[in-house]
Amino acid sequence: MSSSTQKVRIIGGTLRRTPLPVVDAPGLRPTPDRIRETLFNWVHHLWQGQYADKAVLDLFAGTGALGFEAASRGAYHVQLVESNPIALQNLRMVRDKLNLPQVRIHNHDALLVLRRMDASRFDLILLDPPFDTPLLEKATPFLSNILKAGGLVYIESNQPQSLPEEEFELIRSSKAGMVYFHLFERKA
Repeated sequence: MSSSTQKVRIIGGTLRRTPLPVVDAPGLRPTPDRIRETLFNWVHHLWQGQYADKAVLDLFAGTGALGFEAASRGAYHVQLVESNPIALQNLRMVRDKLNLPQVRIHNHDALLVLRRMDASRFDLILLDPPFDTPLLEKATPFLSNILKAGGLVYIESNQPQSLPEEEFELIRSSKAGMVYFHLFERKA
């Protein structure tokens, strides 16, 4: 495995302050602590701190920082999807080291996983694909099928994003440096 070049940390929950190694893998860009903290403050407010009955999908997992953060805060089921073998090995090592049996890791192409997912399965979907790829646009048509009514979608990108207004409502949006991040809610 490639050596760690930097670290991020879990912001809250039972694993608060736990460092997560970041491997040197092409396209890997971990969500900064500040942005993750803002995202999970938004989610915490909307869910009133109740994660115990929530299922979370981190579709382009990379370091797993978003998914591991959800697990640390008590999500009962977290799925991480990653196709890069170096990042995948790191995800498995971190999950095992942190003893997180509620975290499942898929070694597949994210779009293939989306096509095969069961309907209305997740409360929160985290989308942070490599910038300057068409992955976000290709993933969004599948969201309504796998997200529960009232479920949340987080999108992180290098440009402002939107989802179909007839299906999703923009709840919160912000920008930090060159990163735009948005939280949408699926309409009932």
